Amino acid sequence: MKINLTFIIGILFGLGMIIYGIVIDGSLINLNFTQLIRFVDASSVLIVIGGTLATMIAGNPPRALIKFPKHLGIILNQKRFDPKAIIDEVVELAQIARKNGLLALEERANQMENNPFFQKSIMLIVDGNDADKVREMLQSDIDQLSTRHDDVASMYEKASSAAPAFGMIGTLIGLINMLSGMDVSSGSSSIGKDMGVALITTFYGCILAHLIFNPIANNLRTRDEEECLCLQIIVDGVMSIQSGENPKFIREKLEGYLEQTATNEKGGKGGKRGKAAQNEE
Repeated sequence: MKINLTFIIGILFGLGMIIYGIVIDGSLINLNFTQLIRFVDASSVLIVIGGTLATMIAGNPPRALIKFPKHLGIILNQKRFDPKAIIDEVVELAQIARKNGLLALEERANQMENNPFFQKSIMLIVDGNDADKVREMLQSDIDQLSTRHDDVASMYEKASSAAPAFGMIGTLIGLINMLSGMDVSSGSSSIGKDMGVALITTFYGCILAHLIFNPIANNLRTRDEEECLCLQIIVDGVMSIQSGENPKFIREKLEGYLEQTATNEKGGKGGKRGKAAQNEE
């Protein structure tokens, strides 16, 4: 398995810069690691992490929560969906069908156990199903897959919103404890220290939201777009094969997806998925 180093490096770099900013003492080379102790508070950790987990448990079904290791594995695995390889295979199948007929694709379809969607698509046209029904069925599969992916990414986006909220709750708890424990006769010498402890929960909440949950959600959405792009290429390629289009023309048409994706990335626009993409074609 090829590891997704950008995710790991990004997380470690962020944590490293935060720690470096904490321990800097007057200059970039003078470091005081004892300052880290000020940012360690067990009750704040319990409030932020416990509250965020409670929100995730209350707002999501158990089957989604227990798949966290799987989601993390998807992110850490650098395996990329390769639309160019899909296009090459579609064109090769188009050449076989043009030469020997659609039934000749059945043997190739039986070898596609590692790509069930591609296998299903080929078998649907080999069996002589109506083109509109085949497209509708395959498009429905893509929409359902994308919806499931969206639900998972939304779970982490909601967690990223909950973490700072519980950080603020922890801050309020700390402030209440500070104010209720103030002794006018002893002066205000401990207010600064108590205020610092109260704010640590907000600090933890922001780190958890923006350095953990948001990157997870963004990576999952990126993988969803990559997978749905490949699936859409398969659908249009298989439909073109069924209609007997020229393999060269099929390649040119499918490569248009790659050009459109590159344009969207340069323009900062996310790719469209599922029915939305199909309706604009």
